Amino acid sequence: MKTTEERSVSEGKKLNRAIRIDEAQIRSHLDTLVRDSVEDTLNKLLDSEADRLCNARRYEHSEERTDRRAGHYPRKLQTRVGEVQLKMPRLRQAALDTLIIERYRRKEASIEESLVEMYLAGLSVRTVEDMSEQLVGSRVSASTVSDLNQKIYQRIELWRNRPIEGKYPYVYLDGIYLKRSWGGEVRNVAILVAVGVNEAGFREILGICEGAKEDLESWKNFLCHLKQRGLKGVQVVISDKCLGLLEALGQVYPEVLWQRCMVHWYRNVFSMVPSGKVKAVAAMLKAIHAQEDKAAALAKAEDVIAKLKAMKLGQAAEKVREGVEETLRYMAFPSEHWRRIRTNNMLERAMREIRRRTNAVGCFPDGTSALMLSAARLRHVAGGKWGTQQYLNMKRLEEQKRQEESVPVGQAG
Repeated sequence: MKTTEERSVSEGKKLNRAIRIDEAQIRSHLDTLVRDSVEDTLNKLLDSEADRLCNARRYEHSEERTDRRAGHYPRKLQTRVGEVQLKMPRLRQAALDTLIIERYRRKEASIEESLVEMYLAGLSVRTVEDMSEQLVGSRVSASTVSDLNQKIYQRIELWRNRPIEGKYPYVYLDGIYLKRSWGGEVRNVAILVAVGVNEAGFREILGICEGAKEDLESWKNFLCHLKQRGLKGVQVVISDKCLGLLEALGQVYPEVLWQRCMVHWYRNVFSMVPSGKVKAVAAMLKAIHAQEDKAAALAKAEDVIAKLKAMKLGQAAEKVREGVEETLRYMAFPSEHWRRIRTNNMLERAMREIRRRTNAVGCFPDGTSALMLSAARLRHVAGGKWGTQQYLNMKRLEEQKRQEESVPVGQAG
């Protein structure tokens, strides 16, 4: 005879066998509900937009009415929850140029770009096909992936070669190395990037190009590319000390000042300092750039050089003497801008976005793929908060320029 506990366990097992959850069926049902909800919402929005264009609701008698309905026609639209059926309103006089469909076109374009990036990231064509089915509810074939690839390349090329309008007083330059396959070997390819701050104080990706390496020829070609597209009004270029870049800058933009990245200079000095003394030396170097003007900064640098020599750090002292003035060019500009134009940190953060996005690829099949994915990442970054928030208030620079122009030539210091 079964005990009470045994009977309870037995009844529980029967109950478990009786109640079975078909997860696939529930998921299918939920997908249908969501899809129907999206479809119903879009059709209501289309009806509302047609009412707005007619300046009256359907069947409403109104003196303000400017057009009338003429039925509708069906249209399919791929969304994240699958294909929906739209009832596109027809108007007797005007065409319904709806913004609703245009928004979805932009979303589809974004999904297309994501599919291409997945392919470039090393995913197989079959995986891309599977992912496309999850994203838009239908599979994208291998030939379609190839077509999309070319479509995105063309779009990025137009963006890379667009005319540069206006003036850019501050320009930041940097390069990054990626791996590419070349004749059966893995070689480095340099991706060169330029970011500018325009006269309104907003940041913009000015250019991105492929270079064999960060040498004179590569940088000269890149700077000529920027100049031909219209880059002008440059007052200072901020970068690390790359000899090829400096020589190219002197040839293409000889009148422009060059500001050596303060942080990179610190690292160069630290390479000559024992690890136990780096913290003390860092404080000494920061004291140079904490001065109120260039004369005071140079005087402080002499004190630092003397202290380094007293600490038996002769090589570090020589590094400071050789490079300190190159890091003080920013002091010729408004003090409100100093913190952001004395280092290349802003561009380096953007370059980390490229590195993060391209790490998944490892080795690119060619330099074009490396350039396209890097450009796509930067274009994405520039399209967000990065490129839509004012970076610097440039009115102070205009005021300083007016003051300098008003000083008589004989009194200019």
